[in-house]
Amino acid sequence: MNKTAFYHSAAWRRLSRAFLLSKNYICERCGRPAEIAHHRRYLTPRNVNDTSIALNPDNLEALCMACHNAEHFGTGGAVAQGLTFDENGDLSPERRNV
Repeated sequence: MNKTAFYHSAAWRRLSRAFLLSKNYICERCGRPAEIAHHRRYLTPRNVNDTSIALNPDNLEALCMACHNAEHFGTGGAVAQGLTFDENGDLSPERRNV
């Protein structure tokens, strides 16, 4: 299974919702509302099928979108370029509420 298929799987959707609920949907880094169950040990094509990494709650961290983007791109990186992660974990143009 590739990463895109993994993030669409029922197992991941169940785990990520349950994990975020267990953290009260609070970002573990800044205290803002969390939107992402982030893998501390990043998923790769080599470990995406390893449930001890991919589906292990001990490998997750509840993050808001800003902290998730900072984790992957550093402060100002992707955000400054107008990029963010969408609900599937893919890069996309940042959505702005107007």
